[in-house]
Amino acid sequence: MTTTVGEHFARAVAAKDSRRIRSLLAEDLDFEALTPRRHWTASTPREVVDDIILKHWFGPEDDIHEIRLVSVGQVADLQRVSYRFAIARGGREHVLEQQAYYSSDGEHITWMRIVCSGYRPNESRLNSPSPP
Repeated sequence: MTTTVGEHFARAVAAKDSRRIRSLLAEDLDFEALTPRRHWTASTPREVVDDIILKHWFGPEDDIHEIRLVSVGQVADLQRVSYRFAIARGGREHVLEQQAYYSSDGEHITWMRIVCSGYRPNESRLNSPSPP
């Protein structure tokens, strides 16, 4: 099975690999995203990577230590990629999921919309018994 550009994007974000993320985005990009507190827009790979993803979403202090899910598919003429990460941030464990819809020229994402769950408490902590 061929790996999609969306799956490559998800794995590059998890690795916080700025060069790889940029290489997957078209120079003339239409990017928008919605996180719990903000609507984001950008039109260049530099803006997406340096001003959004690696500055606000996943900074140097955030440790993305596990990819829990990567799922790809298609919705009519759009491609879809979902990804869920386990992240240590501020001494606490979190899980975060993003759902992205995109168009590509085969190698580069030309149009992308992302919806983000925000940082949520780690799922395993929600299922563990309370201390006595």
